[in-house]
Amino acid sequence: MNRRNFVCAAAGLPAWAWAQSDAPAARGARKAGDARGDGPEGLEAVLTAAGALEPLQAVVVSRHGQRLAERAYGRRALAAATNIKSASKTVVSALVGAAIDRGVLTGTDQRVAALLPGDLPRDPDPRLARLTVGHLLSMQAGLQRTSGPHYGRWVASRNWVRSALAQDFVDEPGGGMLYSTGSTHLLSAILTRRSGRSTLALARDWLAPLGGFAIVDWERDPQGIYLGGNQMAMSPRSLLAFGELYVRGGLTADGRRLLSQDWIEQSWRPRTTSVFNGDGYGYGWFLRRMAGHDVRYAWGYGGQMLYVVPAAGLVVAMTSDESSPSARTGYRDRLHALLEEIVTRAAG
Repeated sequence: MNRRNFVCAAAGLPAWAWAQSDAPAARGARKAGDARGDGPEGLEAVLTAAGALEPLQAVVVSRHGQRLAERAYGRRALAAATNIKSASKTVVSALVGAAIDRGVLTGTDQRVAALLPGDLPRDPDPRLARLTVGHLLSMQAGLQRTSGPHYGRWVASRNWVRSALAQDFVDEPGGGMLYSTGSTHLLSAILTRRSGRSTLALARDWLAPLGGFAIVDWERDPQGIYLGGNQMAMSPRSLLAFGELYVRGGLTADGRRLLSQDWIEQSWRPRTTSVFNGDGYGYGWFLRRMAGHDVRYAWGYGGQMLYVVPAAGLVVAMTSDESSPSARTGYRDRLHALLEEIVTRAAG
């Protein structure tokens, strides 16, 4: 065992906290490690140690709707809005569920071609006729991805909706997972076309009773459609409030239903597997086993994370510097390890 891991073990804190052992936050975390144990004190020590993860900006933890701990790092404030990046795909998924609950959409089997007839290519691939709302939600559209190396070219197009529908098929609808912001953007366009209102207006209306939730800013495409799946700003506390809606089974704190329990169960049902990390994926949620619990999580570029641990009633929101990648650097995995430590201390 090297010195870093020895110090970590002696303090009762995980190795991820010493990823940068010379950082001032890490030195302070060693002292905080003396407050080891479960419960609020142990959880506070974990959040103190998390300051060693330099991209991390905020962590907020609640259980059964009660705030257990929260911490902002550097000059960040817990009430400050941050770009949650692709974690916004999970918010769009919730809006689709709300639209189905309200009869704006009839279900996930609805065909995209019938919902966006004016945006289809002139000579559409026959497979477009089989594409459904459910395929878009589970990232199984079969269309070439508009994320990653393809994102810049896509957002440089004149019409993002038509461009997404004009992508070549690289798999069949319902095939393997092809993570694509274009798929979620098509959902935003469908919500706008079917309701006659902007996606932001729908979010502010349908989720208004959810205390503490607010979308501060959201980018739009050249036609004014709000970008489904990226560039959405909210505070970490707001992100936590959104997660609490799911852990309560679609109810607000005062018992008002905003989402059906059926929609939440559908969203958390494994439908495909990510080729990038091997985790399952439902309707806008990644699915993974952590610290002995089934965890559902939203993940945005840079390390914007929302974790829901249903059996423990636990919700954890983490926001990070949006300018750096989180997957290939190993930072996302360190956030997963941080979540596991929080679950161990908070779930009891």
